[in-house]
Amino acid sequence: MEPIGTVLEVLVADDGRTRHARWSVLALGLGVFAVGTDEFVLAGMLPLLGDTFDISIAAAGQVVTAFALVCALLAPVLGTLTARWPRRRILLLALGVYLAGNAATALAPSFPALVAAQMVAAVGAGLFVPAASVTAAALVPAERRGRAIAAVMTGFTAATALGAPIGTVLGGTLGWRATVWFLAALAVLGIGTVPAVIPKRITAPAPEGLGERLRPLRDPRALALMGTTLVGFTAVYIPYTYISAVFEPATGGDADRLALLLFVFGLVGTVANYAGGTLADRLGGRAVASGAIVLLVAALLVMPLTTDSFAAATVMVVAYGIPAWALTTPQQHRLIALDPASASVYVSLNAAILYLAISLSGMAGAVGIGWLGADRLAPAAAVVALLALGLSELAHRLARRPAGPPAETLAGGTPVDHAMDKR
Repeated sequence: MEPIGTVLEVLVADDGRTRHARWSVLALGLGVFAVGTDEFVLAGMLPLLGDTFDISIAAAGQVVTAFALVCALLAPVLGTLTARWPRRRILLLALGVYLAGNAATALAPSFPALVAAQMVAAVGAGLFVPAASVTAAALVPAERRGRAIAAVMTGFTAATALGAPIGTVLGGTLGWRATVWFLAALAVLGIGTVPAVIPKRITAPAPEGLGERLRPLRDPRALALMGTTLVGFTAVYIPYTYISAVFEPATGGDADRLALLLFVFGLVGTVANYAGGTLADRLGGRAVASGAIVLLVAALLVMPLTTDSFAAATVMVVAYGIPAWALTTPQQHRLIALDPASASVYVSLNAAILYLAISLSGMAGAVGIGWLGADRLAPAAAVVALLALGLSELAHRLARRPAGPPAETLAGGTPVDHAMDKR
């Protein structure tokens, strides 16, 4: 994902449509920030939820699993059911459902009720993200679609860098319900912004059949790449989902210290995300993705040695955040290069796979805490990351093999098959 400002410099070109598109892309990025913050802020709320409902952190972590699993499973289905709808209507409906789910969460009297409410919010998030990608692709000329989609998906980076720490500080100061009302306020902001900048009628062709939306999964090359995303980000999010437990000796359970760690992770992630995209353009997605996974393995193995000191933990979060976020953009580059004309389909499906990874991390982390303890969670995640490295290299081998007739060219005119040599 590339920073929105950088992408908008490219979007603003020689006609009125692209000048208007910059504000539309910003609005869509804001929406992704709103729905993405929910997923990331939940990790900082687990101790508070545990105290309120008298449950363990591992049990509280299942709210992360439930939210992400609903997003992963329903995103393609909801996209199919609403394929013929105007884009603006879909975006507003998604934000409205997300708002209702978080309002119900803030009022939840029990943990099961909270999980159910978050599943409703997840329906809105799962509908919004792919619709935002498709809309962004329709707002700009064909040669700029990849960058527009990347700009919209940067909202996830902003959610980690800003949304999660702000929500954690609010929770520590005013209680976790205040954090959830903050999420609801973000949804209201999105609802107010979308009608102002997204055209009422917009031509945004989208696959109407579920089979067409899942078509990339029939391509071994795409399947291996998405497998890399699934396994790689499961490894990334196992310690992140339970970061409060992993670094509890360093934070002493203090919400402000935890928020600072989350902020450092997100800030480093923003820089690493941009650097990963820049390096992918120069070196190829495969080199950057596999390199990031190797660094991730090293960071996860060292992590248990840094959890007793807050200063060491802060340095560790930097070392962990760099490869974790440097992996994001190269993976998208590799997928888009497989079939640039279907970029929105590939990116949307990859987003669903990412949510599935978050869901798996919640389950795997809970099992890991029960079997190994929070202090050994990161090394267990390192083993998962090694599997991701193998899948990344397998994807590279498969991508070098021609698949059918000559592929379309990339935006710059480079044949996709040639581009694949580096991916």
